[in-house]
Amino acid sequence: MLGPVEVHRGGGEIPVDGAKPKTVLAALLLAGERTVPVHQLTDHLWGESPPATHRAQVHTYVSRLRRAFGARVERSAPGYRLMLDGARLDLAEFDALAAAGRAAADAGRADEASTLLGRALAQWRGPALSGVTDHLAAVAGPRLEETRLAVLEQRIALDLDLGRHALALPELTALVRAHPLREGFRAQLMTTHYRCDRQADALAAYHEGRQLLVEELGVEPGAELRRVHEAILAADPALRTGSRTIHPTPV
Repeated sequence: MLGPVEVHRGGGEIPVDGAKPKTVLAALLLAGERTVPVHQLTDHLWGESPPATHRAQVHTYVSRLRRAFGARVERSAPGYRLMLDGARLDLAEFDALAAAGRAAADAGRADEASTLLGRALAQWRGPALSGVTDHLAAVAGPRLEETRLAVLEQRIALDLDLGRHALALPELTALVRAHPLREGFRAQLMTTHYRCDRQADALAAYHEGRQLLVEELGVEPGAELRRVHEAILAADPALRTGSRTIHPTPV
């Protein structure tokens, strides 16, 4: 699900054709073997304008999944639930690796934590839930993307603590370009510029971010972004040692 919604068996892909069957599959997988009510599946499939035959059509899509790859989808009032039966799910592997990475970070094993978080992020093959209806993507996609970005911020924070600022600079430059209002990435980019002896670029990144925040959201930069800015102006030695690296709150 962390990319196009696909089913694989024995190294080969099992076709699941159509956005609506993929939507039913993704919704059942996201529920983690809990029952998904028919009305919820209906919302994911058609939004506020379901057809009169929506219940029959939901059943048809469930039947297609059963035929396509032998999915064990049980009818459980008031809806359906998918039994994983030992199947591997990229989202579950992402969550497990991210949790292991956070545990390693809490234990002070920064290098191991960075590796584990990197492996978690490697589960992503593109935007999550590609190929499903816009209705489901709008509900579940942003939450999954926010989780990915939070893990990415934490992995970069660990890399900065490990002195990998030169390697982090191209990645952070691209991330700030893609997420200009995300203050965590911008603070990390400012720190990275400063550690690469590019103080002017660090300050420029701050002023660009402040202008965007004021113009688009009507707010001033948050406390952490301001602290990094003040540390750069003061040439705070702590900014070079890692003690002021941004550490996002784990999700």
